[in-house]
Amino acid sequence: MSASPAMQEYLAEAYRLAYYQQDNPFISTSDLAAVLHVSAPAVTRMVQRLKSAGYLEHEPYRGISLTAAGEREALLNIRRHRLVERFLVDVLKFGWHQVHDDADDLGAVVSDEMVMRMEKLSGFPRRCPHGEPIPTADGHMPRVIDYPLNSVEARRDLVISRVNTHDADKLEYLGTLGLIPGTRFHLIERAPFNGPLQLRVAGTALVIGHELAGVLRVCTEDEFALA
Repeated sequence: MSASPAMQEYLAEAYRLAYYQQDNPFISTSDLAAVLHVSAPAVTRMVQRLKSAGYLEHEPYRGISLTAAGEREALLNIRRHRLVERFLVDVLKFGWHQVHDDADDLGAVVSDEMVMRMEKLSGFPRRCPHGEPIPTADGHMPRVIDYPLNSVEARRDLVISRVNTHDADKLEYLGTLGLIPGTRFHLIERAPFNGPLQLRVAGTALVIGHELAGVLRVCTEDEFALA
């Protein structure tokens, strides 16, 4: 049974949840419902369809996990989505805050050949505009190592790895500050009691709030290179 666009969307979100848990392949249906913004009964119905199709397994008290076939479908969906985002930003010059929903819609209909051309025109990128890794055509997902900016020690040279939000207003604001994936900066100071953070970016001092800093995932220069 071929996976429909709706099934691929569920599989992709399940993969994303499990991916950042690293050593735990099982996720809960309630977590899946939360990220997809759907009801628990809707998730239960889709889980049954995916299980019947051989895309996932369900173990009582542990949750659901993807089979090899389910992981393959998930990675194809994620790859299409992130390459479409890169194409919209790099080639068509949309803002990075404008492309997430359009990439969802386009990713459901573009052919594999079109995705390959988008990848070439975008310069064979390894991350999407928001810093998420792009799976390879043969199904390898690079592992990302990074940390919330509001949790790291001050007086360090760091790189913005990912921006963990789809909020268009936050993305647009961070873009005006130059705080995008790949940006090198120095964390000058973190105020106590969840106070603001002081950064130096390209010689310019910036101050951002603790909450906003939490959506910025950062790493060292060596960790930014994907394996």
